[in-house]
Amino acid sequence: MYCVKCGVKLSDTEKKCPLCKTAVYHPDIVQEKAYPLYPKNKKPVAPLRPKALNGAIAVLFMIPLLICFLSDLQSDGRLDWFGFVAGALAVAYIAFALPLWFSKPNPVVFTPCVFAAATLYVLYIDLATGGKWFLSFAFPVAGCLCAITCTVVTLLYYLKKGKLYIIGGAFVALGGFMLLFEFLLDITFELSFVGWSFYPLGILALFGGFLIYLAINTTACEIMERKLFF
Repeated sequence: MYCVKCGVKLSDTEKKCPLCKTAVYHPDIVQEKAYPLYPKNKKPVAPLRPKALNGAIAVLFMIPLLICFLSDLQSDGRLDWFGFVAGALAVAYIAFALPLWFSKPNPVVFTPCVFAAATLYVLYIDLATGGKWFLSFAFPVAGCLCAITCTVVTLLYYLKKGKLYIIGGAFVALGGFMLLFEFLLDITFELSFVGWSFYPLGILALFGGFLIYLAINTTACEIMERKLFF
């Protein structure tokens, strides 16, 4: 059985086309009557995450932290590398475990928080190792990535349409970021400009431009959806 509008192959139990949402009708197939699982105007409520589980995850993060602390302290009586482990665990906890404490975590809020935590961790590494690459390299790189990611997440979260425009623009912006990355890398570490960033720039720009073209040309977009549906 196939959809009368877009031609997608359908199973015998389908009542709507999963691609174009067209109602399915076949005169030779009798649909069995079934009672709804839930009363009308009532939806099942998802159970809330228990706080005990979140507490257990926090304990799991504390165990390697404590082990690394004792191991580093026992080796020579002082803390040498413990700060690197603690910073990495803190960033991982903020990125993956902290949103679990909220019933509906907002990615628009948590995404910049993760980038801020990661940037502070990189700053700690720079200060602990005596480097001079944070302000000229790490900070602008993290800032650009944060700006691109937060913009994409915000637009996808609040806008219901235009996802191809958003994703395509993100690929183009990421391609430009690769050129900036090589430029900052050469300036900070006094390297000669090779131009390797033009390769990912070209690929990402072409792919992003193709997505934007699909967003503009609805006919081409429907053809691609039919081809990729299977």
